[in-house]
Amino acid sequence: MMMKHCGVHKVAMILVLVGALNWGLVGAFDINIVNAVFGSWARVERVIYVLVGLAAISLCFVGSCGPCKKCMSK
Repeated sequence: MMMKHCGVHKVAMILVLVGALNWGLVGAFDINIVNAVFGSWARVERVIYVLVGLAAISLCFVGSCGPCKKCMSK
């Protein structure tokens, strides 16, 4: 049975997916999509990398501790 996730978890999953795809492209083809899109805005690019990292950490902790109260109420 698929559990419905709250908005925060959905955003975190999307950010982790974007980060994983970006690193996969960097490793395989030396293509950095985040840099290509936001390269002229170095601070925005840096914020995106920080958000991806925080999203990954939050999903790891939520996954090990169980779902949050918002996800449980859906």
